[in-house]
Amino acid sequence: MPKSKYFRIGYGIILFLFIIYLGAKVDFIFKPIGIFFQTLFFPFLISGVIYYLLRPVVFCLNDWKVPKSLAIVAIYLLFIGLGTILLLWIGPELQRQFKSLVENYPAISENLRGKFLDIRENKWVSRFEENDYFTLEEASSKVSAYFQANMANVFGKVTNVIGIITSILTLIVTVPFIVFYLLRDGEGASAHILKYLPYLQAAEARKILKDMDEALSSYIKGQAIVSLLVGVMMYIGYLIIGIDYSLVLASVAMLTNVIPFIGPFIAIIPAIIIAFLTSPFMALKVLIVAVVVQQIDGNITSPYIMGRNLDIHPLTIILLLLVAGSLGGLLGMIIAVPVYAVVKVILSHTYRLYLLHKNKERMLEVE
Repeated sequence: MPKSKYFRIGYGIILFLFIIYLGAKVDFIFKPIGIFFQTLFFPFLISGVIYYLLRPVVFCLNDWKVPKSLAIVAIYLLFIGLGTILLLWIGPELQRQFKSLVENYPAISENLRGKFLDIRENKWVSRFEENDYFTLEEASSKVSAYFQANMANVFGKVTNVIGIITSILTLIVTVPFIVFYLLRDGEGASAHILKYLPYLQAAEARKILKDMDEALSSYIKGQAIVSLLVGVMMYIGYLIIGIDYSLVLASVAMLTNVIPFIGPFIAIIPAIIIAFLTSPFMALKVLIVAVVVQQIDGNITSPYIMGRNLDIHPLTIILLLLVAGSLGGLLGMIIAVPVYAVVKVILSHTYRLYLLHKNKERMLEVE
């Protein structure tokens, strides 16, 4: 049996995968672990995002000799007040537009189908139909049926509303407590773990944790600010062109912007549909607004706010999103880039330590 270094690594990988395979067959051990992680994943994910957004403010107040606990409570009270004011300010308008959109959905769907049928009268389209390339009437019927089936499916799941409300209430109750303890004791947790490591290993681990923390912090804070600015710019643009449901569509743009590259395209689809029902010229104006906002974002706001801290090539991000979307859907696309940034930090430090170890071995051989 070969005993070279690479074969020993291969044996170790095979043995590791075999242990995982055998462990997966033991349901009474791994099933509770899976449920445990599924239960904690979303509360800690949301808490982690809020933690990185609020941490600079807590540190700033702490530098002004304000105790951490008092600073956290003050920030909570401030955000509750600002949230209440914001809710009273834009809440009624957002609710009105969303309610109007839901109530008018059947009319919008039928209107969209009528637009397709009008296009069918175009001679250029008829030539394709005569050559059996496609039938636009069939396509419009499928589109309308698809949207109606999805809406029926959504309303058919009303029985699950209690479970959804319970999950939301659980998040609302637990997340503030998790964030509180992360902000108060988060710095001490890593130090408590590192004290069990030897001095040199602790120094390297501290450096790795610091770089991981900086990568996550810069990405989350930058992405939150950029998404908020994109939402505001889209709302201003939609108000200027006078499109219906401008606040709802701008909110969609703000939320989907957390997905790099693909998010803006997802956000523009409902806006194009709504605008097309008004007129093709309105759809063109929506496209112009989207292009202008993305140009401002790509050339001014994102480079200035995000910088090049993550140093990830755009092609790498696109490939990450494609793979993460296939594996984890929308959530996978949202967390793909920060997870990649953390893994990149770990691998880069691992390779650096490997080279350092190899250099030490060579120096000992020379001596």
